[in-house]
Amino acid sequence: MGDHSAVADLALGDNDLIKAVLADWRTAPVNEPLRAILAFLAKLTLSPSTVVEHDIQQLHDAGLTDEAIEAAIRVCFAFTIMDRLADALDFEIPADASTQKAARILFTAGYRIASVPG
Repeated sequence: MGDHSAVADLALGDNDLIKAVLADWRTAPVNEPLRAILAFLAKLTLSPSTVVEHDIQQLHDAGLTDEAIEAAIRVCFAFTIMDRLADALDFEIPADASTQKAARILFTAGYRIASVPG
């Protein structure tokens, strides 16, 4: 996840790649560090009590830094909470254009701009 441009391409421009990752991140054409973090985040989300130190070592072995791992965990946490709230409150899914615009703003300015101060 250290390659900022690869993340930008995935997040903002390559719809076919995004669809492939959403369909099955295990077979999507992504680099190994990204595949490793996606595997970790799936485990963290679906069975957090099974995460052990070895899982973090595997991420380091794939070339991820502690900072990249922490950033991925923070984003995963935020989206997990948002997803649960959206399901509980029956939020509407915004149109693709709105989603793309919001993604560009968040990617450019960072998540802090969207957070509540304090």
